[in-house]
Amino acid sequence: MRAWLLVFFTALLLDVQPAVAGLEEVIVAAKPSVVAVGTYKSTDSPRFGFRGSGFVVASGNLVVTNAHVLPDAAPAGGSAGTLAVIVPGAADDAGRLRAATLVDIDRAHDLAVLRIDGAPLPALALANDVSAREGMEVAIMGFPIGGALGFTPVTHRGIVAAITAIALPVPGADNLSAQAIRRLRSGSFDIYQLDATAYPGNSGGPVLDAQTGKVVAVINMVLVRGSKESAIKYPSGISYAIPVRFVAELVKDR
Repeated sequence: MRAWLLVFFTALLLDVQPAVAGLEEVIVAAKPSVVAVGTYKSTDSPRFGFRGSGFVVASGNLVVTNAHVLPDAAPAGGSAGTLAVIVPGAADDAGRLRAATLVDIDRAHDLAVLRIDGAPLPALALANDVSAREGMEVAIMGFPIGGALGFTPVTHRGIVAAITAIALPVPGADNLSAQAIRRLRSGSFDIYQLDATAYPGNSGGPVLDAQTGKVVAVINMVLVRGSKESAIKYPSGISYAIPVRFVAELVKDR
């Protein structure tokens, strides 16, 4: 009987330990690819205005984030400053702050692609869209509460709680382009509901398969009870993410 119990508990430990080790490796490998997205203006204080999270894909010079993370009109300089990203793990200031330009935007799915200056960064791999399933373990990375906690990527763990249909509204009638109207008429699309804690600032960050480190989705919004400030003090633990297939469409052939 004792021998049987020893074999049973040993098997349980073998089942648990690889998952933990896998997540540790995923975090170490993914952190150099997660960046802070915002605007830069030399006369502002602070000079970098944080707006959300993003992650590097493809050639190493492309960054994916949410469309709503960007200013209403992506700046090309002037009074609003310029688009920029902060690379937390860079060894010097020149590598840490990178100028960025808007490459493409998909407001219907709240996604945007930026191109950053400088040497390529490590890129995250995109998962096959069908790999996401209810109950799978995921890790979300980004910059909760922005610069208030410093620009070091933070990881939260959870699961895909549900795959449900949603139609993302545009901010206002002024943004109802012909393309947006066509997408709204075509109906809703699946979005992932996550049982994972995210905060303001996590928007645009990657949702990673906790076992492989591949991107399965992009954090899009957090369920907030009451005011935005209450999301920090009393997080709901419910977040939503855009499936990776829409990212793949945006960065294809780039």
